[in-house]
Amino acid sequence: MKFIPSLLAAIAYLALMPSASAATIGGTYYAPQYDYSEFFAATDRRNFQVILAGDPLPGVDPNAVARDLLPVMQAAKPRPALTFTYDAPAERPRPYYRLVLVFNAADSLNSSAVCNGETRVQPGQPGVFNLYAVYCRNDQVMSETTAWTPASGSTDPRFGQLFRELFQVVFSDSPALKPNLGGGPDRP
Repeated sequence: MKFIPSLLAAIAYLALMPSASAATIGGTYYAPQYDYSEFFAATDRRNFQVILAGDPLPGVDPNAVARDLLPVMQAAKPRPALTFTYDAPAERPRPYYRLVLVFNAADSLNSSAVCNGETRVQPGQPGVFNLYAVYCRNDQVMSETTAWTPASGSTDPRFGQLFRELFQVVFSDSPALKPNLGGGPDRP
């Protein structure tokens, strides 16, 4: 029974250590037509628009946050050689792929509304970076998730970890998400 005090000490030490993950990723949804290979083909060596809505960090200039987030997102980008941009294309492409980040989204907001250009926000909590990420193709939802992390300012290093984790979820390359994986009219 000598190991019990050592075990309790180890558990207490682990409980006091900072978490390896600075971000919390919420529930996810993938549309049946979501296909990572389509995302890759559409974005590789191209600009990929990110649309921001809401107040990222209450009490901090939203323009400064947007400016500081773009290189963080670029450093955490998924595998395609894409370049994130806030600039809207001169002419709306068909299909129109984009990532919409809604900060402090209203509880009643859903991803279909987001892909149709609607955003509703609620007051944010100071010191908390809370976002709803929706990947859209035209007016269709391809994937969605939520993420949040404590944040001390627009250059908080926890943003890098949040976006690395977020992009792995929103742009998942899991074979289980391939359309018609389980067979169907196109598969034997």
